[in-house]
Amino acid sequence: MRAKKATAYRFADCELDLERFELRRAGRAVHVEPQVFGVLSYLATHRERVVPKTELLDAVWGKRFVGDSALTSRLKAARRAVGDDGRSQSVIATVRGRGYRFVAPLLDATGHDRDPAPARLGSQEIRYCTAADGVRVAYALTGDGPPLVKAANWLTHLDREWASPVWRHWLDALGQRHRLIRYDERGCGLSGWDAPNFTFDAWVDDLERVVDAVGLDRFPLLGVSQGGAVAIAYAVRHPEKVTHLVLAGAYSRGRLVRAETPEERAEAALDLDVARVGWQRDDSAFRQVFASQFLPDATQELWDAFNDLHRATTSIDNVVRFLDVFGRIDVSQLAPRVRCPALILQSRGDLRVPESQARELAALIPDSRLVLLDSRNHILLQDEPAWPVFVAEMQRFLSSGSRASP
Repeated sequence: MRAKKATAYRFADCELDLERFELRRAGRAVHVEPQVFGVLSYLATHRERVVPKTELLDAVWGKRFVGDSALTSRLKAARRAVGDDGRSQSVIATVRGRGYRFVAPLLDATGHDRDPAPARLGSQEIRYCTAADGVRVAYALTGDGPPLVKAANWLTHLDREWASPVWRHWLDALGQRHRLIRYDERGCGLSGWDAPNFTFDAWVDDLERVVDAVGLDRFPLLGVSQGGAVAIAYAVRHPEKVTHLVLAGAYSRGRLVRAETPEERAEAALDLDVARVGWQRDDSAFRQVFASQFLPDATQELWDAFNDLHRATTSIDNVVRFLDVFGRIDVSQLAPRVRCPALILQSRGDLRVPESQARELAALIPDSRLVLLDSRNHILLQDEPAWPVFVAEMQRFLSSGSRASP
């Protein structure tokens, strides 16, 4: 017998009753205009896919001609009614250039899962370990399956990343097939901010402490951005533990190290000085430029979310300390000693880490394969074509044998 189609859905603290045309939040009725209710109900019942703007306009307004501003205002009202907003996008996500998608975990009135797509990972378990110098390091466990460790990259926050539209698709994808272990590096997020040592070796030591605290024997290791250098150093220290190495937007030499000519050295020093001044002054204009370098193809909403995350992640003094160490990273002598297969993923137009660094890593690491992605973003976005390519390449690599096969 065919199951009766659900007429009511629950998400967060809301209930959407399609039969009664009611929206309730925390048990109380919320008055919304008919078009606002129509937007919510259509996105909820078609949440297995991105709904194009034109389809949503036709579904809610029918043959009536309305402009984009009408849809924008109803989306804003819908988000406000369910406790969402354009920055968090925890219920309705804007998929740039394609449309909109209902992304909140959705249940029917009886509490059963109504999500035909892979469900958002429900929770994370946050724990602490202590570094050799006494710094408390926070780490999180997510998902089920064989372990996958992610080395910390700059400006992480285990709790805030969980709801961030910049990072949540990363966490979902990485945790779908693995037990994902990630952590906040010293000076960031939920880890201790008053760290006496801000050195590259201390970052590698922190990764060692997390791995030991979880009790891992063998596992694949992911390094994003400067976390790639940390991952390389760890893999060389512990070849018996790392089975696969994935490097995304990574580099072997910091900007100050790889500058060869006087002009390049002056440019690298100036870039760091401008960054220091911009962060120390807490300058919103500088943060906007900074966000656009990391995510040049993002929307203003995502830039705002990126900036909000970073402002909550660490202190201004720590940012300056980070920048000093980043510019001097050099694992070019370590990279040839990596003994596990490596997959190197790099955006072709990355404004933060040039493609030449990915090619250098591929030349240095013996058993490696380089995949260039059609993107300009340092952190890949969920709605860009490069993202599913990244996920597929990584999954294929992690399920492969001992070699980084082409």
